[in-house]
Amino acid sequence: MITLKNVTLRRGAKVLLDGATVTINPGEKVGLVGRNGAGKSSLFALFNGNLHEDGGEYHIPTQWRMGQVAQDMPETDQSATDFVVDGDVNLLAAQQEVTAAEATDDYDRMAHAYMALQDAGAHDAPARAQALIQGLGFKTTELDKPVNSFSGGWRMRLQLARALMCPSDLLLLDEPTNHLDLDALVWLEAWLKRYEGTMIVISHDREFLDAVTNVTLHIDAGKLVRYGGNYSKFEDMRAEQMELQQNAFAKQQDKIAHLQKFIARFKAKASKAKQAQSRVKALDRMEKIAPLLSEADFTFEFKEPANLPNPMLSMSGVSFGYPPPEDAPAGTPPTVIVRNVSKSVLAGQRIGILGANGQGKSTVVKTIARDLKPISGEITEGKGLNIGYFAQQELDVLRPADTPLEHMIRLVKDMTAAGKIIGQQTREQDLRSFLGTFNFGGDMVKQAVGSMSGGEKARLVLCMIVWQRPNLLLLDEPTNHLDLATREALAMALNEFEGTVMLVSHDRALLRSVCDEFWMVSHGGVEPFDGDLDDYQRYLLDEAKRQREAIKEASSAAAKAERKAQAEAAAAAKLRHKPAPSGSLKRKLADLEARMATLQAEGTQLEGHLCQSPPPADFANQGKRLKAVNEELQTLEEQWLAVSSEMEAL
Repeated sequence: MITLKNVTLRRGAKVLLDGATVTINPGEKVGLVGRNGAGKSSLFALFNGNLHEDGGEYHIPTQWRMGQVAQDMPETDQSATDFVVDGDVNLLAAQQEVTAAEATDDYDRMAHAYMALQDAGAHDAPARAQALIQGLGFKTTELDKPVNSFSGGWRMRLQLARALMCPSDLLLLDEPTNHLDLDALVWLEAWLKRYEGTMIVISHDREFLDAVTNVTLHIDAGKLVRYGGNYSKFEDMRAEQMELQQNAFAKQQDKIAHLQKFIARFKAKASKAKQAQSRVKALDRMEKIAPLLSEADFTFEFKEPANLPNPMLSMSGVSFGYPPPEDAPAGTPPTVIVRNVSKSVLAGQRIGILGANGQGKSTVVKTIARDLKPISGEITEGKGLNIGYFAQQELDVLRPADTPLEHMIRLVKDMTAAGKIIGQQTREQDLRSFLGTFNFGGDMVKQAVGSMSGGEKARLVLCMIVWQRPNLLLLDEPTNHLDLATREALAMALNEFEGTVMLVSHDRALLRSVCDEFWMVSHGGVEPFDGDLDDYQRYLLDEAKRQREAIKEASSAAAKAERKAQAEAAAAAKLRHKPAPSGSLKRKLADLEARMATLQAEGTQLEGHLCQSPPPADFANQGKRLKAVNEELQTLEEQWLAVSSEMEAL
């Protein structure tokens, strides 16, 4: 088990943990929660050995194997499959030991190396890696693509797959859902539920925490408190605890006031001096209950839209996709992802856009947001349509070298030039005040955006959208990097928004609270989805299972067809160059069958000997012989197929 006893943890002069005491038992699934900056990542650094306690005692079993997602962006030409396979450090070490052992004549060492390689799962390692990669949303055609060919978000998915590939007793996951779509998130939840080790996860996704954790650790004001149960249970228990603490504080304040009143009244009176002194001592001995400090939750609201066109927009026979690259040969057709969509978006609608990874959700949103042009068809916008667009990558609309204030000033200039100012205050002081409502106060208004956290960048994008007073919100994964409090504020603001919302998100709590209808983007079209999110999760799991079975059947059929083609080609070649009489072929076929039967019997016997754990030297020799037998059998089977085909042709 992991134990912390009176642990103090500092980062610079700031005390993150002060006298923390907690126990994490083997096999527990722990959610680590707390405000941004409370010390969650620093506690992770303590767990993985990158940071040491400044006081107290910390213990983790030395024999525990640890798995965690590397935070650096991988730069390698390795294929995706090989990159993930290398995440299995036990397998990598076993392969290196086999190579080293085979370079010697030490049969004992070779035997142990082969056994370790077998125990590490070398026979099915590529298949296990590819199952992880596909579960996280990659296509079959991408399994052998080099890692460097993927964008940053997809490379981080490969880092996650690499961490899951490594056998571990303790799995540390810091915001594992940030770069995932809903289909990959559902798969990850199912995988983590089957994980048998101890897991500690930092996440701002309440439904994910509810699904995969059974213990919650809360960091607040330097204290680390353990709660039995998932995040929803933690919220209930913390609310009760806060109410009790506030009531106890109020009662103690009444008692202190009464004692102080008595002391002030009688401290100068000789007959009551002794009693007054005893009350002074009682006050000194009293263990003070801390007042319940407000956590100052972040809140904001969307201003009432200046107008609400109805319909907001209409799509008639629209196909969505991408134009050909600039360097493509003339006549190269565009890439079409979603075809022939005819739909209207009405005032006040709350639309959640669903669909498996790669089906075109973001392409549809980008086209409606005017970032892409329709491949064909027509999008008719309502008069006065004002779109507020949150791109999936915040840096699509932010300039890293500029400050929040400079972003707002540029926004004012652009909207003024476009004639879109609709009553907003545009003076610099007004812009500073508006930024302050999104927690950009003091020196932060002049801090370069590139130096800010992901959550701060996302808040700035929200700030810029709200200032524009849109009547149609297009939100593509707006919760990436947002903490739980900001996600709650976003949900509340969207529910009070009087315009139209179109939302793509893997945050099911946000989808449930905001959306009252869903569109499904799949198989090149857009259709209404009549079920709820639970139905959609079941659909995703069934669809993933169907795809795995289809891939398996296709691979089997392809291998069978390839073997048949090779056999037919070999038979045809022999017929062309050396026709053989039927009797000669029959004798050859009989010889092959006899030799194959002999080898099969020998292979069975060798496997039986290996199962009985022979001496190391025998184990190595028999292992080599079994490998040779299997290779010869494979060659003879190919010859048998060729001879059989030749006989049929004759």
